[in-house]
Amino acid sequence: MNIINEMSLSFPSKSLNESFARSVAAAFVMNLDPTINELSDIKTAVSEAVTNCIVHGYRRSKGTVYIKGKITDNNKVIIKIRDKGCGIEDVKKAMEPLFTTAPEEERAGLGFAVMQSFCDKVKVKSEPGKGTTVTLEKTISQTDNDR
Repeated sequence: MNIINEMSLSFPSKSLNESFARSVAAAFVMNLDPTINELSDIKTAVSEAVTNCIVHGYRRSKGTVYIKGKITDNNKVIIKIRDKGCGIEDVKKAMEPLFTTAPEEERAGLGFAVMQSFCDKVKVKSEPGKGTTVTLEKTISQTDNDR
């Protein structure tokens, strides 16, 4: 598996930057000619991961969200979204549907479930006090029948 393209981005943990992250991710994968559904899947998963960084990782403090993207020669898109926030004490529990650390903000607790439903693979690494990294993987189809 050879890397054919890469990108790196960082921005302040402000809610208004969530749509910016979606747009950057979409632009990054466009040369693979994804279907509308594939593009929407990537944008939604990135949006959820970035929102988690802002709402849960940094909570009410300021920080930076980091995104790194890679595209491999087999049309796999790998996007890592990272924060240096509070971290997750129990990743397995946090990935359960309806679990949230921000019930006062009326969060549904479906962020990781949404990411998993739109990606081929989702990995979460976290350390309390040091932050969280979410890795999203999705292979873009290459058949004309999907278009």
